[in-house]
Amino acid sequence: MDKVVWFHSMELRLGIASVGPKTSQVLQEEEETFLAPFDLTGRSVLDIGAWNGFFSFAAKRRGAGRVLATDHFAWRHSVYCGREGFDLARGEFGLDVETLEIDPMAITGALGRFDVVLFLGVFYHLHDPIDVMQRLREVTGQLLLVETHQDALHRADPAMVFYPGAELNQDATNWWGPNPAMMLRLLLQLGFTRVFYRDHPIHGRSRGIYAAFTIETETSLVQNLDSNWRDLDVPGAVEDLVTSG
Repeated sequence: MDKVVWFHSMELRLGIASVGPKTSQVLQEEEETFLAPFDLTGRSVLDIGAWNGFFSFAAKRRGAGRVLATDHFAWRHSVYCGREGFDLARGEFGLDVETLEIDPMAITGALGRFDVVLFLGVFYHLHDPIDVMQRLREVTGQLLLVETHQDALHRADPAMVFYPGAELNQDATNWWGPNPAMMLRLLLQLGFTRVFYRDHPIHGRSRGIYAAFTIETETSLVQNLDSNWRDLDVPGAVEDLVTSG
């Protein structure tokens, strides 16, 4: 455990916890925001960019059937040792969560289709996010949940800001900052039929959360999209975001 540089802060057993920059309080609030609106009971979940696995484990605890956690960068990283952290946590929790080491750029329809796909904190780290989003559409059966850094929030037309170096948070792996109009148009272009949006519960509009539904979505999946979620398909919804931001 000492060699793992943790990202997710989780209580692994009584009196023993991992400590990372994502505090347990932040993670609990994110879990409530990301997962609580949806009934995962018996459904299949794909978690892309799982790192230490907090959301994979959360989905399983919320009744998901099959959960597949995937990662590549964090799991292969010689400093983070993300896979070692994931395996340690999974062993402590005793949860039946599958793993697959795969880069998002290598995902294809051969992976199968999942009722719910989690793509949390990954989009802006990708050099070619549009290609990956096309790949994710192939494996999404009902819901794709995307959480990402955002930029160009003053614009109502689709736009993304490119960070060629370490301009964003001094991190050279941060490449893009899309705005809501960009995400809406991209998701609709990929064949999702409805797109709902809400600000991040802690970071506000600097990070956005998108729930993109396919035409096959069962009404029973959606438990409670409260007033924090906006239907971006409604005319003027994106413009309202700009003026209210």
